[in-house]
Amino acid sequence: MKKQKICIIGGSLTGLVTAVCLSKLDCDIDLITGESYRNSKSGRTIAVSENNFHFLNKLNISKLLKKKIWTCSSMKLYTESEKEKIAEIFELNKENENVNIFYMLKNLMIIKFLRNKVKKIKSISIKKNKHVKAIYNSGLLKCVKFNNNTSKYNLVIICSGYNSSLVRNLFIGQKIENSYKEFAVSAILDHKSLKNNISRQIFLDNSIFAMLPISKNKTSIVWSMKNHMKKKSINFLKKKIKFYAENFLENIKFSSAIEKRDLNLLIRNKYFLERTLLFGDALHLMHPFVGQSFNMTLRDLKCLEKILEEKINLGLDIGSRDVLLEFSNETKPRNFSFSIGSDLLKSALSFKKARNGIFKILNNNDLAKDFVFNVADKGFRF
Repeated sequence: MKKQKICIIGGSLTGLVTAVCLSKLDCDIDLITGESYRNSKSGRTIAVSENNFHFLNKLNISKLLKKKIWTCSSMKLYTESEKEKIAEIFELNKENENVNIFYMLKNLMIIKFLRNKVKKIKSISIKKNKHVKAIYNSGLLKCVKFNNNTSKYNLVIICSGYNSSLVRNLFIGQKIENSYKEFAVSAILDHKSLKNNISRQIFLDNSIFAMLPISKNKTSIVWSMKNHMKKKSINFLKKKIKFYAENFLENIKFSSAIEKRDLNLLIRNKYFLERTLLFGDALHLMHPFVGQSFNMTLRDLKCLEKILEEKINLGLDIGSRDVLLEFSNETKPRNFSFSIGSDLLKSALSFKKARNGIFKILNNNDLAKDFVFNVADKGFRF
């Protein structure tokens, strides 16, 4: 029987990890990467939950990146008190349980590794410098037209991001979308060497300042703030970053440029069209204070892999409406609940009295802490 064929559109982190995961199935994959890979000095990082880390282990990703992964076994939250002083209001520590809260990786590091890995997988054909011009039906299959070539597929998975023209043209409406009217500043700091296994978030007036360790002497900063702060100079932002970071770090220097990105909420109602599935940021975008966007994608990927493997083993068409509906029905309720819940929590935490009250209750209740950890680790399970 001829192998079924999958087209994955998008050569970013989501497209790459999706290709590696689905390459374990008995099918052929075309990975459309768009423009040629470009080097960058981006300082952006990702946090991977304990459960998702084990999933990456099964793909032989985290195992080979072992020396580049940094573990966080403790998390502390702070609130700003009078005169810009900060006070600890919550601690979650898993160090004595042989469990990590999450694992930190540089975006570019894992992307580079995945690019090299897909080149070695025989079932993946990489299509560089290909611009997708159209996706249309052709008999029982789906046609993807790029440049002067056309190929047919059982299933097309779009991993090109929520704002790509392809997504906008194919999936019109049917979504919850909202601007937080905020932007995030990210950078990496060099500092004096220390154990550095504690992630920290400081809830300031109208902003959230996160410190995420990535080695003994490097820490990633993600600072989300209101849009009116965009007018502030880079020097001003650097001074404020150092001001807050110096509460915990010594001999601070910036080892990456300051990066900015707008923050939006996106919850997609429609996950698929005929033989065409949206994936990653095209399905859900969240505020970075919970660090869950990529973790949600990995949970979706585990579900998709399981469903497709089952259908292939039964000799069924992996691009049929029933298959894509099964994936949508299984993931959409969980993703919707998680996204809305996180959005409501962010709104509540914007009020200092509510924030302090919530974390005071959580900090004194071990069962509540376990619940928070399990939801962050595995998402909602119905």
